[in-house]
Amino acid sequence: MSSTPEVLFVCVHNAGRSQMAAALLHYRAQGRVTVRSAGSAPAETINPAVVLAMAELDLDLSQEFPKPLTTEAVEAADVVITMGCGDACPVFPGKRYLDWELDDPAGKAVEEVRAVRDEIDRRVTGLLAELAPEAAQ
Repeated sequence: MSSTPEVLFVCVHNAGRSQMAAALLHYRAQGRVTVRSAGSAPAETINPAVVLAMAELDLDLSQEFPKPLTTEAVEAADVVITMGCGDACPVFPGKRYLDWELDDPAGKAVEEVRAVRDEIDRRVTGLLAELAPEAAQ
């Protein structure tokens, strides 16, 4: 792993779970981890309920947009975290892969999205403690 670990969050549409995870890790890591997100079949926009749920934590996703999953993004990552994208994510030797089973926030009200957001935050905090212990203080 490089001196600054790189994490790639992947879900199908890159409009909910992976966007929340990337924003939360970026915020918590304060530059100690490089963070990206992508989707195997990107949507056109971020889920509005996700934008609202993240705004409650003062994290602004209103300018974000779904990005396509690329081989280059996977190759650059030290850790690839999938969130329901099935076999769409390319697998490379020497990469660490984690699969986080989380409810898909698509079509859910902000009240339901909060629970997904909070579970992602709990997992992100644990991951950060592993990758950059000094940032998790």
